[in-house]
Amino acid sequence: MKKTIAIFLIMCSLTSFSQKKEMINLWPGKVPGELKEKQPPVIDTSNKDKIVRFDEVTNPTLEVYLPDPRLRNGSSVIVCPGGGYQILAYDLEGTEIAAWLNKLGYTAFVLQYRIPNKREGALQDAQRAIRIVKGNSQKWNITPENIGIMGFSAGGSLSARTSTNFNKKTYVPVDKFDSLSCRPSFTMLIYPAYLDQGPNLTLTPELELSKDVPPIFIFQTADDPYGNSALVMAGALRNAKLPVELHLLSTGGHGYGLRPGKIAAETWPVLAEKWLKSVLK
Repeated sequence: MKKTIAIFLIMCSLTSFSQKKEMINLWPGKVPGELKEKQPPVIDTSNKDKIVRFDEVTNPTLEVYLPDPRLRNGSSVIVCPGGGYQILAYDLEGTEIAAWLNKLGYTAFVLQYRIPNKREGALQDAQRAIRIVKGNSQKWNITPENIGIMGFSAGGSLSARTSTNFNKKTYVPVDKFDSLSCRPSFTMLIYPAYLDQGPNLTLTPELELSKDVPPIFIFQTADDPYGNSALVMAGALRNAKLPVELHLLSTGGHGYGLRPGKIAAETWPVLAEKWLKSVLK
């Protein structure tokens, strides 16, 4: 009974976040490579730290958050929550980020990508998400050339993979949207993980740095256990003469989102807002 009540309260909080939200199923039929039937995300009710976590996603979706029409700037961002490819920290690194983007005038899309342990499926979901947003740009009054992606921790890994593997065909096309490019126009990596998994902690081999990699913003802290990911990624982009902006604070740890009370959480949004204005002139 208690678990049922907890699930109800969590879903009510998500529902009340925005009256304008819309849920888009990424795959009209069978999800490529998925063995389980489509079902709503499984919510973890065991933690008491005020973070909504999804334990399993078998039906990938995009949750749409529209800004006030008076603020709308025509640009949009797909948000990838983190969680080690095991869970999704759905509000901390998803819906709360969408609210921040909305206040800046951006249309936001929170991506529920497949978990747990489905990295290839997650990349398929991210590629498909970009194509769906591009294909529906008129519907949401956004500019198809200004669709970016951002992610936190493992979501940062996924955003980096999406930003460097846009020429890689990861699934069989299912409809007209799959004829569109899945290259994001810009990328933001907030305390990203798993970008230094090459030999001797070098760039993860999957991350192919072609001349068409979009501009990338990276924020991390020196005491983050995954802090080397930011340094390696930024160094590789610099060496390849690709546009990158790196910010590294001395302390802050990992997994703070943008909740007030932590310097890192209060710093990166200010820097990211300025960077977005510079790349979307």
